[in-house]
Amino acid sequence: MMNVYDAAHGLAKAIKESEEYKQYHEMKQVVSGNGDLSEMLNDFQAKQFEIQAKQMMGEEIGGEMMEQIQSLYGIMMQDPTAAQYLQSEIRFSLMMNDIYKILGEVISLGNNQPAE
Repeated sequence: MMNVYDAAHGLAKAIKESEEYKQYHEMKQVVSGNGDLSEMLNDFQAKQFEIQAKQMMGEEIGGEMMEQIQSLYGIMMQDPTAAQYLQSEIRFSLMMNDIYKILGEVISLGNNQPAE
């Protein structure tokens, strides 16, 4: 029988060896070597995070803020390196979300069983 910790380490290793992780990691290094691009991406991600935080707190997102982030996204997608970075980040995030869902199903199993 496999030890849970061994399985967790195996999952971590599989994630690091995945194409999604390798591409994201590689693009992260390319971006961090480019000061202007890195700053622009950080600004974009900060605005994204701010919008997500407001949504989670049930706050209304202003049209101006949405226009600002869409405009920034449009500018970044015209830069091949920024576009490649964002696409690799999305692919990696989707993979991690799937992994979290799988783990979440195990955690919620006990709560969803009908009372006898």
